[in-house]
Amino acid sequence: MLDAETLRRYLLDALPGSEVELNDTTGTGDHFEARVISPAFTGKSMVEQHQLVYAPLQQWLKSGELHALALKTYSPEQWKKLGPR
Repeated sequence: MLDAETLRRYLLDALPGSEVELNDTTGTGDHFEARVISPAFTGKSMVEQHQLVYAPLQQWLKSGELHALALKTYSPEQWKKLGPR
C-alpha cells in the first residue's frame, strides 16, 4: 500500500522546487489527489504538466498499485493568478 508521503517525495525529487500536496482519497493507498505547483510547468499545456507528474510514478501506475491520481497542476504564475486560498 502506498502512502502520500512516499509519492510526494518521488514528485519532489523529479520536480525540484515544486510544492506538492497529496491526499489519499479513499484510505486504501491506491487513490490519491494531488496539487502540484512547479516552475517546470511554465509554458507547458495541462497535458504536458500532467505527463511530468505521471512520469516518476510509472512503476506504481503500471503495476496497478496506484490506481487513480486526480491532478491539479499549476505553474507558479498560474497559481499566483488564482489568488489567496
